[in-house]
Parts: sequence; structure tokens; C-alpha cells
Amino acid sequence: MQTLIEHARAFPTRVTGRQEEFTRPAGGRPPQALFVSCSDARVIPSLFTGALPGDLFEIRTAGNIVPPYRAQAACAVAGSLEFAVRALQVGDIVVCGHSDCGPVEGLLRERTVQTMPLVRRWLTGAGYRPDAEEPWQAQGLGADAVAATQQHVLTQLGHLRSYPFVARRVASGRLRLHAWYYTVETGEVLATAPGGTAFTPL
Repeated sequence: MQTLIEHARAFPTRVTGRQEEFTRPAGGRPPQALFVSCSDARVIPSLFTGALPGDLFEIRTAGNIVPPYRAQAACAVAGSLEFAVRALQVGDIVVCGHSDCGPVEGLLRERTVQTMPLVRRWLTGAGYRPDAEEPWQAQGLGADAVAATQQHVLTQLGHLRSYPFVARRVASGRLRLHAWYYTVETGEVLATAPGGTAFTPL
């Protein structure tokens, strides 16, 4: 923690003379994209996208989960999504999963989250029905971690389309949705073609 404190103390000297670079979003153009990614400390969107301050509006959740739309739900993800789309009018939304994802492991194997009731409850928002033969295992994800994580990203992309304000903008061509998969071990980013399901290198 001490290294983080020391960096925060020294940071103002790095900003000196660069205030416009760090504050420009307040003056005009919207972020380039809304980026939905996992809370995993190894996943740093600005690091592998090269984003500068103001380029990304980020939502980070355990397992990059976007709960399906519910009109009366009080949800931080839904509120942030609505703000990004309606107030900031972002033109692109990226849902980015990653290799070695703990929450996806939790969807596949209950024992990894059995002592964490809040995490278990959060994972129910991922949108999977229980498998009939294996009640905890999410139906349709299979057992392969990479394939399961990539399918999970596509499922969350489907959840985005359940939000009326997202669906309207997608239908009008003012909003594009993207599925990405970040490989922590190599830094490679895979993505699907628009409307596709196969992940290939960007």
C-alpha cells in the first residue's frame, strides 16, 4: 500500500502543465467508449487500450456482469450504463472478459465461492439457469474455462440489449456493441466480428 500512497503524493507534479489533458472530458467530447470489465486487479483497460484520461467511461464488476434490465431495480451497473448512454452518449460499448477469471470459475464450480454468499448472490445476476444434472453449474457454459468466459461475455452483451435505451440506440445505428477477451498471460486481446460469436485476434 505504501507505494500507492507515495505515487498519489507525487502525482500532482506529473499533472502540472498538463491540466487540459486531464480535464478535457468536462469541456466537450464524450468518452470514446463505455468499457465494462472485471474488477480483477490484473485487468487494466487503459493499459492495453492506450486510453488517455477521458477516453473510457468504465464499469468494473466481479466477472464483468451486466444484470438483465429490470425497470424497478436499483443497480449501480444499470445506473452507470444509463448515464453513459443517455448523458454522455457514448457510441460504443465494450464488454471485456479475461482469462483466469475467478467469478467465471465460480459459475463453473460452486466450491470456489461456497464461503462467499454475497458473491454467490451476485453471480445469479449473470443470467444462467442451473444445469439439471449439476444444479450449481451454469447451463450452456460447459467446462472449458476459456470457452465459458467467452460465452459469458456474449451473454452479458445480450443483457445490454435488454435495456430499452441501449436497444433503441443500437437499432438506430448510434451505438455499437463489442465483445472482447483479454488474455492476462500474454496481453493478447480477442474480439468477435459484429454479430459473430467466434473470438479472433483484434
